[in-house]
Amino acid sequence: MHIPVLFDEVMQALQPRSGGRYLDATLGGAGHSEGILKLSSPDGRLLSTDADASAVSAGQTRLAVYGERAVQRQAWLDETPQLAQQLGFTPMDGVLIDLGLSSNQLDNGERGFSFMRAGPLDMRFDQTRGQSAAQLIEHSDVEGLSMILREYGEVNNARRVAEAIWLARPLRTTTELRDVVAKIAHVGRHTRIHPATQVFQALRTAVNDELRRVADALPGLIDALAPGGRLAVITFHSLEDRIVKNVFRDESKDMTPVPGFGDNQVTKVARVQIINKDPITASAAEIAANPRARSAKLRVVARR
Repeated sequence: MHIPVLFDEVMQALQPRSGGRYLDATLGGAGHSEGILKLSSPDGRLLSTDADASAVSAGQTRLAVYGERAVQRQAWLDETPQLAQQLGFTPMDGVLIDLGLSSNQLDNGERGFSFMRAGPLDMRFDQTRGQSAAQLIEHSDVEGLSMILREYGEVNNARRVAEAIWLARPLRTTTELRDVVAKIAHVGRHTRIHPATQVFQALRTAVNDELRRVADALPGLIDALAPGGRLAVITFHSLEDRIVKNVFRDESKDMTPVPGFGDNQVTKVARVQIINKDPITASAAEIAANPRARSAKLRVVARR
């Protein structure tokens, strides 16, 4: 069963209340969604979205007891601001983005997200659209693969690893890719984590265009907040966290045009207030109970 990370901290950040309107933009295992619905009873409403159709289906079952208060839709993160408006959820009192994979996704070998499970090399959140990780590898050259590994996974010796992957094509399964990476990286020699971890992260990020979607979604979700409404984002690696940190920083500053640098400049007024200067992380007790919470970071802003 999927255990939502930083559950208490998220509920404290969003402060769900009766009559409020909320968005869980990454439904996952629906743990956070259920918490929001419980705390916003009897008449708070929640829109829960996910790019993964199986997550939406499971969420519909789990949240059915809340009736019309709970609405579920399949949507990519960057599609949620417009969807929330279309469904009458704006302005919203709270929005949550949890950028981690759910246990259901990781433990299902057929999805191809984990090298710990044998299965097809897919990695798509929406399996009806786009190219799989296997297709991405097949259609890329060494330079393209190297860029993906370096930029999205911060893989050491990215070009050398990319060359090994390219030469091993076609790769069709998670275990085939894992073994290629392990051989080239000499797994077991003073390594704390399996070298395939960063490779799988990089490919999954590229397959689903994750970083671009995060950057595109944040300004629109800030627009969709009511005054005082809060946006909470949980990240799991430095690339995601850097995007969130930079957007929140920029949106929290007043900016006055510099004379002589263009006639059409306008003053930019801060749209949010940063709630926690430093990211909130999991307690030792939570990490012991749920090791996947170890790398989670929570950042929160409130709409001015």
